[in-house]
Parts: sequence; structure tokens; C-alpha cells
Amino acid sequence: MPQLSLSDAVEAHIRPGDAVQVLCGHSRWTAAAREMARQFWETDAGFTLIMVSLSSLGALFFRGAMVRKVVTTYSGDTFPTFTPNPVFQKAYASGAVEVEHWSILTFTQRLEAAARGLPAVVTGSLEGSSMAENSAFAMAESPFGPVGLLAPLIPDVTLVHGAVADAAGNVVLSEPLLEGAWGAWAARRGVIATVEKVVESLDGIGHRTKIPAHRVLAVVEAPFGAHPGGLYAPGLPARSYGEDISFWTEARAATRGDFNAWARHWVLEPTTHEGYLDRLGNDRLEWLGGRTDPLSWRADAEAHPVDEDEPASAWECAAAFGAREVLAEIHAVDADAVLAGAGVANLAAWVAVARAAEGGHRVKLTAELGMWGYTPTPADPYIFNHRVFPGTPMLADASTVLGMVVGGPGTRTVACLGAAQIDQEGNLNSTTIPGGPFLVGSGGANDVASRAAACVVVSLARPERLVGRVGYVTSPGRRVTRIVTDRGVLRRDDGVLRIAAVPSGAGSVAERVRALADVCGWEVETVRQVEELAPVTHDEVVALRRYDPERLFLA
Repeated sequence: MPQLSLSDAVEAHIRPGDAVQVLCGHSRWTAAAREMARQFWETDAGFTLIMVSLSSLGALFFRGAMVRKVVTTYSGDTFPTFTPNPVFQKAYASGAVEVEHWSILTFTQRLEAAARGLPAVVTGSLEGSSMAENSAFAMAESPFGPVGLLAPLIPDVTLVHGAVADAAGNVVLSEPLLEGAWGAWAARRGVIATVEKVVESLDGIGHRTKIPAHRVLAVVEAPFGAHPGGLYAPGLPARSYGEDISFWTEARAATRGDFNAWARHWVLEPTTHEGYLDRLGNDRLEWLGGRTDPLSWRADAEAHPVDEDEPASAWECAAAFGAREVLAEIHAVDADAVLAGAGVANLAAWVAVARAAEGGHRVKLTAELGMWGYTPTPADPYIFNHRVFPGTPMLADASTVLGMVVGGPGTRTVACLGAAQIDQEGNLNSTTIPGGPFLVGSGGANDVASRAAACVVVSLARPERLVGRVGYVTSPGRRVTRIVTDRGVLRRDDGVLRIAAVPSGAGSVAERVRALADVCGWEVETVRQVEELAPVTHDEVVALRRYDPERLFLA
């Protein structure tokens, strides 16, 4: 296969009106997506963008007036925190861009259906959520009972960044793979692959090849082609490097400021990949090369020491109580795994699993990126942390985690989730407030809430969060067993979520129960004997802050 320049590959193989998948995997991004944005900026190209998670850089396709429809699971910022993005909000609210919301597993399963040439695949997700109204989903009767069915999702072209490829065009991808390589097999015309290195032979590493040459339209050698995402390439003739979190953070800030100037500097002006790398500079690239070192967290911990004296915030109280409730649920169902949503819920789950391990329980952390048994590092509050990959005993994909670890017959999984809104049935909303702002979307939350053995939800007790009925059901509440807040805990009792515990403190238990009930948007019931929660301890707060010393999520 002749090698093309990045510019030539995109020009030759992407056409206005195409449905283009940007395959994220663990890298989130590819140089081909940046080049696509450069070539089609303000051309009204009418693309359909298929991307499991848009993150801040996805806003380039919106601001550049290239996209008319998006098929995704998440439209929001990832770094430094998980927040709604104003570019997406404005485009969706105005109707300038149509959006189709899915969960991570159903997004992946639709690509799988297309890759296998099937008219539909069966799913256990979406039922009971607002996404069940999508035209590509249906509940159907079968001889084996009712089933959820998903129609195939077919890109025209898939863009991917891999570790290496050979001259014939066979492409090696490394786990964890999130949505997997299904889109590469499903694409009508094929794949534009950027790779760290084109090698003469894949002898001895053929088991790592995920995309065969006949599916590949072009291979472009583009070192650091995942930037600002990272690349994990163990045992391969390519160097691993971590995510450039400061770059992601700068991109987020730009979407709230002069995004055109930012895009001009980083996307429009560098006409080659080499020019882009020159702007980044060798020092920055060398530093990123050290970010997959499992011990690189030590430098972050030294740069951001834990403040052990600052009083606990409301989020820290909610997280501390949440860790206790997750630990209790681990024992209640004898859990094999805990899967957490991003942010505070994630920190609470990490603390709970560490405590369970100290007590001799076998429970493991898992994540929809495709990780089983990972151990988080101090000074890094993000779920998808490249430096934990080397020590993780199983790296796979979302189909494995969300399709088998969660809900599979041999594994009991407890979920710890967050959301913008929770209602009296336990339904969660992280997608949109009807008549109000767009939020971010499901990610993997719907898949987890639909099939986990039990779900613990961590939030703040505020009227805008605890509502009588959510206007959009991102995740159904039927498996939610506990809602944990800074002002107390609701537990499912005889099928109903009732106030079951309040923090100890000033005033009577009845007064503290009333304080929690007053911020609930429904006539909340209480259990017969409300428990008093022991005060949050210094050790509990420090355990949380060791993961998030900057208090990005805990403040």
C-alpha cells in the first residue's frame, strides 16, 4: 500500500456528506480528525459525525460548520472536569446540529451489527430510558421473550490512530479499546489509519492486528498522532505516551473564549503533521512520553500535596458517605466488581474498593474503557489513566465490560454513579433539562444502570438535583438501591426509596430528616427507624483527597 501524506489521505478519501466515524479507543483522537477539520473548515460539508465521546475537540467540527448530525454517547468536556460544553449546547438547542444519543454499549453494538452484516443485534440496555425512543431501537417479541433490538450503524469512512502498521496496511491497535474496531470493519469504503510507525513486518505480533489491510484506504505515519490523547503500545515497536491534560484543558477554555483563534493556531495554520508537532515542541512531547510510567504519579503528588487541614466540603461529605454505602452494597451482594461513573462517584468507589480489599474481599474495579482489576494511582482522579494500564491484569473493551462484566451471569457488579438529576424512582438524567440546557449524555451510565446487580448514586442534596420526576431518563432507576447525599441517604425499602440515614449533628434526628426531605422534589417517605451516620472522619477525607489533591471534583 503506498503511503500518503496526511493531507492527501484525507483529501482523497473523505467527501462532503459522508458519515465519518472517529474511533476513540483509549486514545480519544487522531491526527486525521484534525486534518479533516482543517480541510473542511467553514465549507458546510454536511458530515454526520459518529464518535463515541466528543470531548472538547469535537467542538471543532461544530465551530467549523462541518457537521449536520452527530451520533454519540457523550457531548461535553472531559478535562479538567466533566462539564457541559457551550458549543454543543448552542448547536443542539438551535437545531443547527441534530444529535442522536446512545449509551456506550448500544453505540458499539450498532457498529458490531454493521460489521457483521446483520439487520439487528440484541441489547439489554435502553429499555425504560428516553433513548428507547430512538428510531434505531425497538422492543420486540421473540420465541424467547421480549428483546431489545438495535439497527446497524454504518460509517462511510472510519478514522483511527494505531500503534503500528505494516507496508501492506495491516493495522495494530492496543487495548483497552472502548468501542473496539467494529467501525473499521463496518465502514462502507474503509479506514484512514494514522500510526506511530510503519514497519516492515508484523511477525510475532499478528495477534495484535485488529484491522486487516483490505479494509484500509490509507496509512499515514504520524508520530504522536493521537495527541492530545495518549497511546499505549506495550511490546510493540512504538513508544507509549500519556494524555496531554493541559492541552485538553486549554481546548476547553478556548470553547468559552476565542475558539477561532485557538483553532487557527492549532488546526488551520499547521498544514502538516510535522508542523503541528513543531508547535508542540520536543520538550512537551518528551514529557508526555514519561506519562505512562506507573510511578509518574509521584511527580504530580509532589506538585500537589494533599491539604489535610481544609474542612470537608459538601462533595467530600457525600463522597465519604458514598464510599460507606458502596462498601455495604459490596458485602450485601458479594460483588465481584465495582464500576464507577466519572467524578465524585468514581472517587467514592475507589475508596470503597480499597477498604473492601483491606478487609479481604476479592472485589475488583472495572471501567467501560475495557479495564478489569485496575488500581488507581494517587494524584490522578481520572478513570482512564494511562499509567495504570501496565499493572492492570485484563485490558479489553466496552463490549467485554458493559456486556459481560455488567449483567453477565457469572459476575456481580455494583455501580456507583452520579447525575445532574435523580428522581423518586431512582431515574437519572445527565442528558438534557427539557426547556433548559443540554448536559452531556449517557456515556456508559445507561448500560450500567440497566444491568448491574445494584446501583449507588452519589449527589448533593439540592432541589435542582433531587426532583420528583426527571424530564429525560438517561438511566432507568429500577436497580438503584441507594441515593447518597451530603445531607443523608435514601435506601430502597420495600421497593421505595426512603430516607434511611442522616448525619449526626445539631438538632434532633427529625429536624435533620426534615432538612433532607425539604430539598426533595416529592413527598419523600422515611424508614421506621432512621439511622444516624457517624461524622465524616479526617482519614476518610484524606483518602479521597489523595486521589484528587487539586480538588477538581471534591471542592
